[in-house]
Amino acid sequence: MGKILIVDDDKAFSQFLKRYINQHYPILKVQICTSPVRALPIISRGDVDLLLVDYEMPVLDGDKVVKYACEVGLDKSRIIVLSSRDADYLHEHFPLGTCLAVMNKYEARQKAVLDMVFSSLQRKASGKQG
Repeated sequence: MGKILIVDDDKAFSQFLKRYINQHYPILKVQICTSPVRALPIISRGDVDLLLVDYEMPVLDGDKVVKYACEVGLDKSRIIVLSSRDADYLHEHFPLGTCLAVMNKYEARQKAVLDMVFSSLQRKASGKQG
């Protein structure tokens, strides 16, 4: 199906990203959860194809959300951690292999990485290979 769950307390950023995905990758279904606590039952259902999670959130940070997602069976290669922190800080907290990618959500160059992931997910959702 191509379901993306965005877990980010920044409503403006989440809405911007959802609009971008809907416009450029219409097959993909996007759900936003601005509360990490409310995202947990959605994650545990097991129907999320890609989890985009903000690192800095109140109550429950992205690190804990990632750990929970992995504990309930979400493959770590389906998780991208977004943050306003620099890449060195993120790689220190999420070493290679912890998730698919960690990236600064405000850095324009990171958009190309997200586009590659979204394109791949859309191809899979539409049944195409390549």
